[in-house]
Amino acid sequence: MLQLLLQATLMTLGLGLASLIGGLLLAILLSAAELSGKRLLVWPVALFTSLIRGLPEILVVLFIYFGSTQLLFLITGDYVEFSPFACGVLALSLLFASYASQTLRGALNAVPMGQRQAAWALGLGRTRTFLRIVLPQAWRHALPGLGNQWLVLLKDTALISLIGVNDLMRQAQLASASTYEPFTWYATAALIYLVISLCSEWLLGRATRYTRRYGG
Repeated sequence: MLQLLLQATLMTLGLGLASLIGGLLLAILLSAAELSGKRLLVWPVALFTSLIRGLPEILVVLFIYFGSTQLLFLITGDYVEFSPFACGVLALSLLFASYASQTLRGALNAVPMGQRQAAWALGLGRTRTFLRIVLPQAWRHALPGLGNQWLVLLKDTALISLIGVNDLMRQAQLASASTYEPFTWYATAALIYLVISLCSEWLLGRATRYTRRYGG
C-alpha cells in the first residue's frame, strides 16, 4: 500500500509540475498581450482571466474534462474520451495562468521604462527586448507571488482525483476504503502534502534570495 502511495505522490508532483510549466508559458503570453495596449488582445485576455477566476476550481476541471469530449462529439460526431491526466493539466494550467498573468503583469510594470528604451536605442526589437531584457528582470519581482500560486496549485491537484487520476488524494481514498482506516491514510496524505509544501517554500526562498543578489 505504501508503494502505491509513493506512486500516487509522484503522479501528484508530475501533475503539479506539468501544470506549472504550462501555466507559466500561458501566463507570459497573457501578460504580454495585456501590456501590448492593443484592444483586440487586451479585451479577450481580460474576459478570459475574469471568467476563469470567477468560477470554482472544481467546475473548471469538470468543464474541461466533460466539455471537451462533448464539444468534439458535436463537431465530428465521434465520441473520443480524453486522458484525465491531460485534461487535469490543462485545467490547472488555465487556473494558474489566470492568476499568474496578473502577478507577471505587475512585475513587468515594475521594470523601469529606461531599460526598454536603452534596449531599443541599441537596436533590439520589441520582442527581443521583452524576452532578453524585461522578462529576466521581472522574475525578481514576480517570484514571491508565483511561489504562493504554486502552493495553491499544488493543493488544487487534489481536485483532479475526481476525474479519475490516481493522484495522492485518490490513493488515500482507495486505501481508506479498503482498510477501513480513513484517519491513518488521510493523515499520511496530509503529511506528504505538507512535506512537499515545506520543500517548495525552502526552494522558493533560496531562489528569491538568488534573484536579489544583484538588485534591490
